[in-house]
Amino acid sequence: MAGQLDPQPDTGAPRGSAQAVKRLGILTSGGDCSGLNAAIRAVVCRAIEGYGWRVFGIKQGTQGLMRRPVDYQELDLGLVNSNMLRLGGTILGTTNKGDPFAFPMPDGSLLDRSEELIEGYRELKLDALIGIGGDGSFAILRRLALQGGINLVGIPKTIDNDVGATENSVGYQSAVEVATEALDRLQPTAASHDRVMILEVMGRDAGHIALTVGIAGGADVILIPEIAYSIESVARHIDKVRRRGRNFALVVVAEAVKDTLGQGVRRRHGMGAETYGGIGHLLGVELARMTGAETRVTVLGHVQRGGEPNASDRLIASTFGVHAVDLVAAGKFDRMVAWQNRRVVDVPLAEAIAMPQRVDPGGTLVHTARGLDISFGDDG
Repeated sequence: MAGQLDPQPDTGAPRGSAQAVKRLGILTSGGDCSGLNAAIRAVVCRAIEGYGWRVFGIKQGTQGLMRRPVDYQELDLGLVNSNMLRLGGTILGTTNKGDPFAFPMPDGSLLDRSEELIEGYRELKLDALIGIGGDGSFAILRRLALQGGINLVGIPKTIDNDVGATENSVGYQSAVEVATEALDRLQPTAASHDRVMILEVMGRDAGHIALTVGIAGGADVILIPEIAYSIESVARHIDKVRRRGRNFALVVVAEAVKDTLGQGVRRRHGMGAETYGGIGHLLGVELARMTGAETRVTVLGHVQRGGEPNASDRLIASTFGVHAVDLVAAGKFDRMVAWQNRRVVDVPLAEAIAMPQRVDPGGTLVHTARGLDISFGDDG
């Protein structure tokens, strides 16, 4: 069972000790979110003040270790003052593209550059590495660690809150707060103009943001990837709301919800990259046609990632950062810090990667929403 500094099984991953560690690396990988700098600050403070180590921040995630010279910055207590708690984004930079095992080259080919990255770790003479990332980043970092003998500890971060084995990840609570405020602001303008307001929020694989915001903000309809819906059911529920005498309705939809043909809605960006987005506008057109209501769509997008972290994210990031350093000191690697039952624990990194956290259609929050007569578009 996971627990604070519990004995771990032998996974074949490298081990160490507090006495052996002198140089600690840290990087942020994947999409940015609020609270990353608070986690970096906690790692630096604990490593220097608690153990007398030196800390080296790797720039732009794993790409910093592939660059020559290695792109890094030594982090000291003068840099990581309390202002970092309030600072959004990440001072180290990050990337969510460029898998080092299949790195895209200018000629369109894919090249395995994993050994370059491992060599960068060795060039810095690092004794251990703390990676702050999501399940995708962890899968890559763990593979690198096993291949190159890297002493790795993970800190989970994602606004989607879909990392396995933890109830909370850095960035999620701030994203929920931003989206809830947006819904709060849409309600009075919806009522003033007799409109159906549709709020599209992030949620690439999981609907945690949409579900939480929908309940907290008093939505009439919540659409998430984990529960199949029909546009007819959504239209019927909106008609029911209007028959009861209310002149507006609020709909929250996660960006990964499929269209009426069962296809994900994507937008193409520069360099050929694609991301989810646009389902809100498709729903707006269909619901206007089916209900006769005037619809308006708001897509929050990256607004949910930016800005100051709220108190909850500052707290969870600080707790995770301190515990991650303590894991390194105890020689416990191939682990991820996690939040379970109101306390920080650590779990095998492989477990967190293998079991992503999706919304449970039979879980407490879905049951609560249904009890509040919120529709998921499934007539459930």
